[in-house]
Amino acid sequence: MNTRHDIDRLLAIMAALRTPGTGCPWDLEQTFATIVPYTIEEAYEVAEAVERGDLDDLRDELGDLLLQVVFHARMAEEGGAFAFGDVVDAIAAKMVRRHPHVFGTGDAATAAAVKVRWDEIKALEKRERRAPRPAEPEGLLDDVPRALPALIEAVKLQKRAGTVGFDWNDIGAVIAKIREEIGELEAEIDAGDPARLEDEIGDLLFAVGNLARHAGIDPETALRGTNAKFRRRFRAIEAVLAAEGRTPAQSDLDEMEALWVRAKASEKDPAG
Repeated sequence: MNTRHDIDRLLAIMAALRTPGTGCPWDLEQTFATIVPYTIEEAYEVAEAVERGDLDDLRDELGDLLLQVVFHARMAEEGGAFAFGDVVDAIAAKMVRRHPHVFGTGDAATAAAVKVRWDEIKALEKRERRAPRPAEPEGLLDDVPRALPALIEAVKLQKRAGTVGFDWNDIGAVIAKIREEIGELEAEIDAGDPARLEDEIGDLLFAVGNLARHAGIDPETALRGTNAKFRRRFRAIEAVLAAEGRTPAQSDLDEMEALWVRAKASEKDPAG
């Protein structure tokens, strides 16, 4: 397979789509901001294909994600900022730089040692990038991307703060914090102030993300698993009702709750 030829073809297709007059009206209307939601969605679809173990689908989803990179690079090239080749050069240089144990004289015998060295090099790169801008304030959390899904951002912020000791000592303290946040949330529900209620719900979600981190669980993966479970069990409710010629709208909460419990029990005891 000629990889160079393959990527050239994709770049040419994107260039044609973005050519004024002859290109695609939809593609021509897009900007970095309008494309970002699609980029995020494609990354999640890659994750879903991995979770399902569907390699054929993974191939297709990786292609969709690659298209997003090509799309962004094409728009940047049109604006004279950079081109796809610059993106490739930048990541290739970064990978070589951050793996001195492979491409240089460094030493890292374990995955943990590699992670430590990676973080050290990344921190050095950050200082070097900021060197030309000494007047710009530098904070520990500055390079945690704000555009991440909120739950992922929360965990990254917590991890970063934890590197300087701003963290709970044990998981029990985190659980106590969650109980505290629930109490504050209940008080705001009684008060009826929507802004304050939103604030307290955010605090509770942040604390739950912290609990997952202390438990060694990725909260995003855990929530995706629960979402899948909810889909599966609700689908079971629909199937039972459909067999009777009804829909959920023609049922009531008590009946659907009973069917939910039945679906849950069936999952725990498939033979039953």
